[in-house]
Amino acid sequence: MKNIAQALIKSQSEMSDAKKNSVNPFLKNSYADLNAIREVIIPVLNQNNIAVLQPMVEINGEMYIKTLLLHESGETIESITKIIVSKINDAQSQGSGITYARRYGLQSLLNVGAVDDDGNSSSKPAKVKQNATKENLDAAKKGGYTIEQVKTKYTVTPEQEKNY
Repeated sequence: MKNIAQALIKSQSEMSDAKKNSVNPFLKNSYADLNAIREVIIPVLNQNNIAVLQPMVEINGEMYIKTLLLHESGETIESITKIIVSKINDAQSQGSGITYARRYGLQSLLNVGAVDDDGNSSSKPAKVKQNATKENLDAAKKGGYTIEQVKTKYTVTPEQEKNY
């Protein structure tokens, strides 16, 4: 672990946080997408002789993304992130779950944050949640969002949650 640890320390000292470059159309929040995360991570790791692999793995019947850092010495560091899907047997939901797990796997393993490009978001007042309407819930369900994601944006009644 000595070689990869030294290379990782050097890499992290050269990395910056990713810029939030995407907006979630449902939640209206900004985030750094997978490509923005990769842009700040991959070149620096590669310069320090570390490759990144993110295969899908099955553990006890559940699917995960394994984020694997592979040093030229053969030493590795890895973590796993569960793939969460809102709809079984739905390609869109599966793709979103894989991308989400890859993004958060990279960010958490390498301790990379995401910052607002304009620097003003943190000074904006907090928004008050609106009550969820049938239209909001239908659009969220169609978009593959979980009820937990809906509840971050809207106030949901127990009955709406039960019927979701």
